[in-house]
Amino acid sequence: QVQLVESGGGLVQPGGSLRLSCAASGSIFSTNVMGWYRQAPGKQRELVARISRVSTTNYADSVKGRFTISRDSAKNTVYLQMSSLKPEDTAVYYCNTYPAVLTWGQGTQVTVSS
Repeated sequence: QVQLVESGGGLVQPGGSLRLSCAASGSIFSTNVMGWYRQAPGKQRELVARISRVSTTNYADSVKGRFTISRDSAKNTVYLQMSSLKPEDTAVYYCNTYPAVLTWGQGTQVTVSS
């Protein structure tokens, strides 16, 4: 069973940056579209960004121009570089395939606050 392990979250001030990482067992990254999702308190989980096998990217309007998704298939790792963070970016961030078919990992908490 593929396991997803997200890391890199933390507390950051508005305007700051974080880089999230998602590592997975197996070679799922090379054969699937991968996505970063987030879930804020009291809200549904939403797709933030996705990246295809050939590194074509798509972003939610709310993060376009601020977040960058990338992948390293050799390392079975997907990254999310987040810049110009806003309080409304506060959420637990998860990675999964797109569409999401794997068991969700524990996610990594991102808190944007002064």
